[in-house]
Amino acid sequence: MFSMTPGALQEIQAAAERSDAAGMALRVAARKTDDGSIEYGMGFDEERVDDQPADFQGLTVLVGASSRALLERTVLDYAEVEPGHFAFVFVPEREASAGGCGPAAPAARGGCGSGSCGSCGG
Repeated sequence: MFSMTPGALQEIQAAAERSDAAGMALRVAARKTDDGSIEYGMGFDEERVDDQPADFQGLTVLVGASSRALLERTVLDYAEVEPGHFAFVFVPEREASAGGCGPAAPAARGGCGSGSCGSCGG
């Protein structure tokens, strides 16, 4: 199951307030690229027929059918990726269990698969 850290939840809720998206659902998505890596994305959106909604303390998160398998056991975090620079990062279970994501993660473990939140101000 997809999950998120309390820090990510707090930052998403703050971004929703800043962008007049309060009350909207957050869509998270993933797709495999040609080189086999996974590309992640997210933004505020309306629910669609094939979505699987989940509630995170009042925030509805939508995952479409094509992204479900890729997001299974993935954690969305809001972490310091460089000194003084925070960003949303998607951490697959294998990386989360190895110590999560942080400043050393991109070089040490091939990256966290970070994705930005273009429509929510992140």
